[in-house]
Amino acid sequence: MGVRVRRADGRDRDQVVRILEEALHDDPVSSWVFPDEEHRRAVHGAFLGVFADITLAGGRVDLLEDGTAAALWFSVPAGAPEGGGDAPARMREASDPGNERAELVGRLTGAVHPHDRAHEYLLLIGVSPERQGEGLGEALIGGVLDRCDREGVPAYLEASSERSRGLYERLGFTFVGRTVDLPDGPSMWPMWREPQNG
Repeated sequence: MGVRVRRADGRDRDQVVRILEEALHDDPVSSWVFPDEEHRRAVHGAFLGVFADITLAGGRVDLLEDGTAAALWFSVPAGAPEGGGDAPARMREASDPGNERAELVGRLTGAVHPHDRAHEYLLLIGVSPERQGEGLGEALIGGVLDRCDREGVPAYLEASSERSRGLYERLGFTFVGRTVDLPDGPSMWPMWREPQNG
């Protein structure tokens, strides 16, 4: 697929947040964190903005040049938690201080995140709704996965739906065997990808 990917910087922050907000508005996890749609529309951007800020400061944000998709990555060293300080508390404070779910989702996923081996962590990916299903997400993350394969580095993510789990399985990710079950809400699927040869 002939897409052009570039590394985003601080000037792209608002565009990255807009892409994520549009792409993830109806995501099962976002809908669980902010069950009232009108309220979600009001605070979701601030919530996702914390992800963007942390990743722009200490990770890597890849952006399709046409502005239709963004992927947020961290290089996670062995034995250390991913960067960003107390990100779950920051997410809650920045978006919806009275909403425990805005912090809990980060705490639950953080508790199962593997740290025994260095890896690339796909924190979030979003494709504009009108472009979903065209292979843009795969094209966007393909460069990082190709580098993982060349350098012998695994990758990790949490799929937030059965559909996304299937997409990631096609890219070589496998479910680690235990879901993250949000209280009275959806499950998330932690997935690991060993580097591929050929």
